[in-house]
Amino acid sequence: MSDTLQILRDVISAVFMLTGSLLALVSSIGLFRFSSTRARMHATTKPATLGVLLCAVGAAAQFSDVSSVAKLAVIVVLQLVAAPIGAHMLGRAVGGK
Repeated sequence: MSDTLQILRDVISAVFMLTGSLLALVSSIGLFRFSSTRARMHATTKPATLGVLLCAVGAAAQFSDVSSVAKLAVIVVLQLVAAPIGAHMLGRAVGGK
């Protein structure tokens, strides 16, 4: 692989990783700053899920083997399934419908 292509992969990976990390930071700040339970549920599920997705895409750009990318895909799918279910259960436990 040429050096310019590797540098391009590194830059794209860094952009995805930094964006995902920023979204995770925003999610954690929203968890502490919002007052209502529903706003906290939104802050923990939406940006955190997108943050994990972006970090996984950034990591996948660095891998060359399919098995590592498949593991990242499983992580993303589990996050996409678990986060909304956890928020829904939290909302029902607090007193939502």
